[in-house]
Amino acid sequence: MRINDYTIRKATTEDIAGTLAMKLAAWRETYADQRPESFFEAEEARREAQIDWWTRGLAAGADLWIATAPDGRVVGCAGGAPVHDEDAPTGAVAELQMLYVLAEAHGTGLGAGLMRATIGNLPAVVWILEHNPRAQAFYRKHGFDFDGARELLADEWAGLDEVRMVRPGPRG
Repeated sequence: MRINDYTIRKATTEDIAGTLAMKLAAWRETYADQRPESFFEAEEARREAQIDWWTRGLAAGADLWIATAPDGRVVGCAGGAPVHDEDAPTGAVAELQMLYVLAEAHGTGLGAGLMRATIGNLPAVVWILEHNPRAQAFYRKHGFDFDGARELLADEWAGLDEVRMVRPGPRG
């Protein structure tokens, strides 16, 4: 799928290192005011283990989509799966597990394109950080709304909360 000069396609194992580097850059752009630099450094230090984990995931059939710029760089990624929340709203069948686009590509339609590639128009859920107004506005624009579910995060994300947004379906 092409959007402007960008290409959206299924990721291969050859894309994993570049996708992880892009994801970390997107985290820095999005969460720098919510996480210390040591958080990002620790993520960088785990890169080889993450490459191995993602490689095994793709081999097992994980659904990972990437967006590439004309120069071949990965500028966005998205992944999804069947919804696994025990208390998921009736009808929700998909979960958008991640969606990241570098700031340089915000407003290009890549986020929407990656989401369509990953979960289509299915009734879906997505968990986002509570203090991420850009993500909230994006998902609202695409038919999601808060359902009241909240999760306190632990480990390196401790001190932040995730909230669930739900999109009924089908959408046209």
